[in-house]
Amino acid sequence: MMSWWEALILGVVEGLTEYLPVSSTAHLILAQRALGIPASEAANAFAICVQLGAIAAVLGVFSQRVRAMILGVLGRDPAGRSLALHVVLGFLPAAVLGKLFNAAIERLLFGLYPIVVAWFVGGVAILGLSAAKRDRRPGRALSELTARDAVIIGLAQCLAMWPGTSRSLVTLAAGLLVGLSMEAALEYSFLLGLVTLSAATGYKLLKSGSVMLHAYGSLNLAVGFLAAAVSAVLAVRWMLSWLRGHGLQVFGVYRVLLALAVGALLAAGALQP
Repeated sequence: MMSWWEALILGVVEGLTEYLPVSSTAHLILAQRALGIPASEAANAFAICVQLGAIAAVLGVFSQRVRAMILGVLGRDPAGRSLALHVVLGFLPAAVLGKLFNAAIERLLFGLYPIVVAWFVGGVAILGLSAAKRDRRPGRALSELTARDAVIIGLAQCLAMWPGTSRSLVTLAAGLLVGLSMEAALEYSFLLGLVTLSAATGYKLLKSGSVMLHAYGSLNLAVGFLAAAVSAVLAVRWMLSWLRGHGLQVFGVYRVLLALAVGALLAAGALQP
């Protein structure tokens, strides 16, 4: 069972972490274990489906881009059509590999031990990249994104199937590596996430929605959705502002410290894996 206040907490955790490079799925699994919610098909489904709130947040924050893509698909906005095509190209690798390996991923990687490893490795990678001397050119605008760039970012997104890796982190890093500006890489990451998360949520609802609703009820899902939507809007706006003047180092430090703390709690038996 799950109470409404537990659903509220999980919704806030989802919204605050979905678009930050810290892995929302990993934080939700950690929050579930801390609340005493054991691993199950229903718990895993809730961790995915509560993303609906974060999806709604991006639809609101980037409504103009989304509208342009819709008009592009309808043949009324060439730039929007190009962006929509590139978002679809970025989504396809995860769609194919996710379908093939979803069951194995949930069985082997939806636990705190694999998550701790991913948090730590990702944190060290962020700190290493931040410490390295990098080319400070401003980078290309989102309108200059190519099909090749989109596919590379899409392949990188597949790494985030391992909970703890962070979809936002790998897509943002890949966007920067192909030469996009920080703002363009962020925006593409958010828009790609909109499609990817929508597909993952729809698939999970079809597969395990009835099990989740039977275990937790529609009220808890609604509470989690609203909490995720509100907190995701705040998180997205904060991140857009923060990364314009700061780097990713703070997220690297956070990931490493969190991995060490959770790893210590697991070793002490204070958390169930």
